[in-house]
Amino acid sequence: MTKKPSIDHWNGTRIAPGECRNVKLSVGESYSGATVKIPIHIRRSEKDGPTIFVTAAMHGNEINGSGAIRALVQDRDLELSAGSLILVPVLNILGFDRHSRYLPDRRDLNRCFPGSSKGSLASRMARVIFDEIVARSDFGIDLHTAAIRRTNFPNIRADMTDEKVEQLARAFGCQAILSGKGPKGSLRREACEASCPTIVFEGGEVSKVEPGIVEAMLRGIRNVLAEFGMTAERAVRCASQVVINKTKWVRADRGGFLQFHIAPGDIVQKDQAIATNTSLLGEEQNVLAAPFNGLVLGLTTLPAVSPGEPVCHLGQLPKSERRIESLREDLASDRLHGRVADDLASSIVVVDPEGGS
Repeated sequence: MTKKPSIDHWNGTRIAPGECRNVKLSVGESYSGATVKIPIHIRRSEKDGPTIFVTAAMHGNEINGSGAIRALVQDRDLELSAGSLILVPVLNILGFDRHSRYLPDRRDLNRCFPGSSKGSLASRMARVIFDEIVARSDFGIDLHTAAIRRTNFPNIRADMTDEKVEQLARAFGCQAILSGKGPKGSLRREACEASCPTIVFEGGEVSKVEPGIVEAMLRGIRNVLAEFGMTAERAVRCASQVVINKTKWVRADRGGFLQFHIAPGDIVQKDQAIATNTSLLGEEQNVLAAPFNGLVLGLTTLPAVSPGEPVCHLGQLPKSERRIESLREDLASDRLHGRVADDLASSIVVVDPEGGS
């Protein structure tokens, strides 16, 4: 990235230091020729400092982040002591209008960055977003949820080999950080390569605004603002953080109906029962077991499965029993962890593998 565009002006609208303004960014045209615009809230301090973008609904049906950003926009107690915030509740406005993950051409916007002004609809939108939002920013936070019929326990996705990205990820304050660059064409990967350190938050389900997930998002965003001296607030740290370098989806071996034995946010040990696959009449067919010590990052919310379908997303933890027990104690002491775990578990029925409820 070359010289950063100024945050002072957006499409002819001047935003002076100390001001808050709502603007709209034109990102394309609909089939009828109407201009497609995404709403943006700009909040500036009177004092210079970092510019951070916070975006949601990159996938149009992932609206937990939209709820969190709306709460920030409406929070009159949020005072910036330095820097600027760019808040975008819905990036993929065309998908949002159709309650769809994808754009009308079935492309995934989050595989099209940095985009091209001469490319597909998705590529053109990505180019505008990259030039107008990412290019103005020093750091970025992109809010996501699980895909349809799945739920995610809150976690951060970040390239932990980059010092600035690591600082951003740890400051956010999630218990789980998944280390990696991210897919090619994703906003966070391309933004990082363009010298705008960016992380992704994952949590909850599609088509919902879940209070616990929104609280986790808001806590993390405020922690980041405090970390970079943009507010006078004190960061609220979680009890423990673990960096995960390897994850695995445990998949169904048989078609059938699942009885879950674990919930999002649980810590499981190698060979522990994850789910029992039964016939529709309740006859046991097989038991899915954890391949390693892990944190339950995500689960299917649809108990009916066919062979090969993903059931449980596990993040590998250290083999040390002492470390596992320490993590359990730390997580149990975190109020927000307990609240989110209970909320997410309400999407599934968890049964004791020994026969109890």
